[in-house]
Amino acid sequence: MRSIVLHNIICIVMSLLTLQSFAQVTKITGTVYDAKSQEKMPFVNISMQYTTTGTVSDLEGHYALETRVKADSLIVSFIGYHPQTIKIERNQFQKIDVFLEPTELQLSEVIINYTGNPADEILKKIIKNKDQNNISAQNYAQYETYTKIEFDLNNLSEEFKNRRAFQKINFIFDNIDTSTINNKTYLPVFLSESISNVYLRNNPKSKREHINAMKMSGVESKSIGQFMGDLYQNINVYDNFITLFEKNFVSPISGSASFFYRYYLVDSAYRNNLWCYNIAYNPKRSGDLCFTGNFWVVDSLWAIEEIRMDMAKEANINYINAMFIEQQFEQTKQGFWVISKEKTIIDFNVLENSKRTAGLFGKKTSSYKNHIFDIEPPSYIFKSPSQSSISEDAHNRTPEYWDIVRHEELDQNELTIYHMVDTLKSLPVFNTYIDIIQTLVMGYKVWNKVEVGPYMSFVSFNQVEGSRLRLGGRTSNAFSTKLMLNGHLAYGFRDQTLKYEAGFLYLFSKNPRTGISASIKHDMEQIGQSQNAFREDFLLAALFRRSPANKLSMVDEYKAKYEHEWFQGFSTNIGFTHRDVFPVEKTKFIVNHNEESYEKRYITTSEVNLDIRFAYKETFLMGEFERVSAGTKYPILELKYAYGIPDILGSDYTYHRAMFNIKQWFNIGAFGWSKYHFEAGKIFGKLPYPLLKLHEGNETWFFDEYSFNIMNYYEFVSDQYVSLTWTHHFDGFFLNRIPLFKRLKWREVAYFKGLIGNIEDRNLQHSDFPPNLNKLSKPYFECGAGIENIFKIIRVDAVWRLSHTDNEKASKFGILGSLQFLF
Repeated sequence: MRSIVLHNIICIVMSLLTLQSFAQVTKITGTVYDAKSQEKMPFVNISMQYTTTGTVSDLEGHYALETRVKADSLIVSFIGYHPQTIKIERNQFQKIDVFLEPTELQLSEVIINYTGNPADEILKKIIKNKDQNNISAQNYAQYETYTKIEFDLNNLSEEFKNRRAFQKINFIFDNIDTSTINNKTYLPVFLSESISNVYLRNNPKSKREHINAMKMSGVESKSIGQFMGDLYQNINVYDNFITLFEKNFVSPISGSASFFYRYYLVDSAYRNNLWCYNIAYNPKRSGDLCFTGNFWVVDSLWAIEEIRMDMAKEANINYINAMFIEQQFEQTKQGFWVISKEKTIIDFNVLENSKRTAGLFGKKTSSYKNHIFDIEPPSYIFKSPSQSSISEDAHNRTPEYWDIVRHEELDQNELTIYHMVDTLKSLPVFNTYIDIIQTLVMGYKVWNKVEVGPYMSFVSFNQVEGSRLRLGGRTSNAFSTKLMLNGHLAYGFRDQTLKYEAGFLYLFSKNPRTGISASIKHDMEQIGQSQNAFREDFLLAALFRRSPANKLSMVDEYKAKYEHEWFQGFSTNIGFTHRDVFPVEKTKFIVNHNEESYEKRYITTSEVNLDIRFAYKETFLMGEFERVSAGTKYPILELKYAYGIPDILGSDYTYHRAMFNIKQWFNIGAFGWSKYHFEAGKIFGKLPYPLLKLHEGNETWFFDEYSFNIMNYYEFVSDQYVSLTWTHHFDGFFLNRIPLFKRLKWREVAYFKGLIGNIEDRNLQHSDFPPNLNKLSKPYFECGAGIENIFKIIRVDAVWRLSHTDNEKASKFGILGSLQFLF
């Protein structure tokens, strides 16, 4: 995607900064041991003296603390051992291992008749009281949130720092800090701050965020700003499942948590004048998407007062070495329990647990205050077309403004980050790195106001054109952020024909999206190809085919469109399309009319079309012109209608074409996730076969979820049809039980596709069908089973055709592959 989003992600990765590292945070890690047995001790209490700030050692005895609290001693205690008070160095990173001495005190015998697990009983009470303690259960709520997001380059080995690429900017490695999560060294490279007002409504459920102020190192983009606020990184521990990176992690206080976790009552104490219990937990089975950690719960109210969640080490998820989430809650004057502080740290790396490959820390810190309940906000708040909005002057706030509104002061490291990106952007060598990475990822080479590409279509080949050369491009954001021009020229050495396409897109508004576009095309097209298929001239599609690319048609097309997004998730497109479609090489269009047959050189149509799309609460990653859906958990509905107008620009036919589809993905707890796609269509009119529904085939070795993968192009045609696709991703539910596959993190996937269609006699008789094109005399079915996450990016499917197996040139079975990037 060509977007400012991608550019700044690259900046994040490449911005190895120029900062002075004067940490104002005290960081302590270590391990607690039994002084006599030297065994590691779990569930030991570690706290900062005279504060409620603390933690509990994990099952391996490890602990980590990172705090701004001004304490100079650490208190370590456990029943049956002498407590220790240990002096610490404030505002520094330090590793302190603790050796606790057992007490010699002999206690008299105590008989306990209780046979259950007290932690399990406490869990049941937490679950029972969820609604009264969950802020989302209130009719209305609003609050102010301050959010910081930081990215740090980590795992910086000496070999990495001495690479030739960094020789001219090696001064950036002068100061390095250390993380308490896994003791990795890191350099901060990006920081954003935002101050927002958040509004919640319970019925109907809705959430809106208005960002009053936004500050980002090296970036001033409202599109990025929407994703740097609070709305898109919200974690609610009271939900049964916590969705992170499209994975369903089981919440430690889920209604079904007892099936996934073991619980231990490890402590009880007064916290903020309330008697609380400390419960530690860990997964029952390795490989499940669960956490380890502990939480404090308030007696009698059974509200969570503080919780720590560390991603289980063997969780089946890609590119993440570690994930840490900590939330603190407080009771308001009205008696409601609300989150007051939250901290999330994620350690990303392409190669998990690698000590040689540089990775990235992603950090989010949020604080919340000024809660208001059961007061309905102004009506315009929830009528806003977007879930997140930004003040016009959000990026223009003064330093004095930030000094007043910040919920906490920035430390010295954070203060220096704002200067680093601009400093590096002034270095030619840095900009060269950016250009190279942008070209590889985006597919286009940027030259000032022009982008040349896509480079994977410069050279290709097929049986119709032979070897094909293409030169294309589009205007860059430096030319305009409202108008984009695009086009290409192509030439085939076999057909010796010049092809071309040119067009423009003009956006009146980007959020909500409103714009016009138009294009003219004279080029080859694969009719009956899915919307998800590779371009006809994409090099890899030419190299990995199971049948020759000999069914391409020349198409002359003029198209214009107006798109209007009325509010978030609801949009309409109104357009006009004129097409001349030429027959596939070595075939002719033979039309039968009044018992006579005649040949048509090409088929001409002119149509107006209306597309309606509704995707409730859908979010997008947006660039200046393009945007990619970040999805929605609700169904996505599409209705498309077209009317063929006769005698306009030589058009031959009158027709009506209607299509409806619905698709959705949803999690099924710990059993993975599913998605379905249902489509139905009807064409009214007497038409030749190219204007009917040529069902989507696939003649490559790449799996295409929107096509019938064992169906050939031009194999089936209908004028009315229904189809259903169902895919389920098990996310390793079965393979995690097998040690070898568990280590490989392979995951199972299965799918089914069905199609029922029919064609009226008048359309069946109107034109001569090419060889091997058939009507659907019976339903078409295919199914498949596969393994995904092979080397993290490869999916391999075995696909079976279950019907129409006797068709000429039909494949009954195939092995198809695809590349996908999933966490």
